[in-house]
Amino acid sequence: MKGRIHSLETMGLVDGPGIRTVVFLQGCRLRCAYCHNPDTWDCRKGQEIEAQVLVRKLLRYRPYFAKSGGGVTFSGGEPLLQPEFLLEMLKLCKQEGIHTALDTAGFGLGEYDEILQYTDLVILDIKHVSPEGYFSLTQGRMEEMLKFKAALDKTNIKLWLRHVVVPGITDSMNHMYKLKKIISEFKNVEKIELLPYHTLGVNKYKEMGLSYPLEGVEAMSKKRLRKLERYILSSSLHVIKGKEDYVDEKYA
Repeated sequence: MKGRIHSLETMGLVDGPGIRTVVFLQGCRLRCAYCHNPDTWDCRKGQEIEAQVLVRKLLRYRPYFAKSGGGVTFSGGEPLLQPEFLLEMLKLCKQEGIHTALDTAGFGLGEYDEILQYTDLVILDIKHVSPEGYFSLTQGRMEEMLKFKAALDKTNIKLWLRHVVVPGITDSMNHMYKLKKIISEFKNVEKIELLPYHTLGVNKYKEMGLSYPLEGVEAMSKKRLRKLERYILSSSLHVIKGKEDYVDEKYA
């Protein structure tokens, strides 16, 4: 079984527990306005490699991730766009006793159930809180992510949730309130992370001759992000019956 990968990261520290070897698979159908890896979009590019060959490479790093309780994380691009290759890799990793994590936006081809059988941890990026906002930000349909959530709901897989906070787009308290409501609908959530928007990928767009969608938007303030994190991680949801919008002045 062959697949296409963009790159490998051998000492990942943020893509799951412990030290991780991260496999970045090639291909993504979303066009997130803040994407810093546009070179992963094209499914036809990247390095073609056999699953068995890739696993042998991964095993070279087992002494590092095994001691730390780490493992292998499949990221992208969008790893779910290569479901057969991803499934084969997950199976081979589990045969070797390797902890597996899937870093995804849940935007694949609808073939999720068997993949999740061989996944120990899902790291899910929630792009937006509404179908309209989701499409505006990513050019994709939120319905596909909800299909992935439905498959995830049938499992007991541990879950990390992530959300990129972009000034003027996803940083309002009203947005955070709706995000918190969405988070409450997931099972087995171990960790919630708000990721600050940054501009580190701008040069890639220039090199590829692409216009940058968020030209002029400044990087997210760390101080503001910490305040929003406190709200997201606070125990109370502040749900008001019949009210879709809510602003908690303490965190505004």
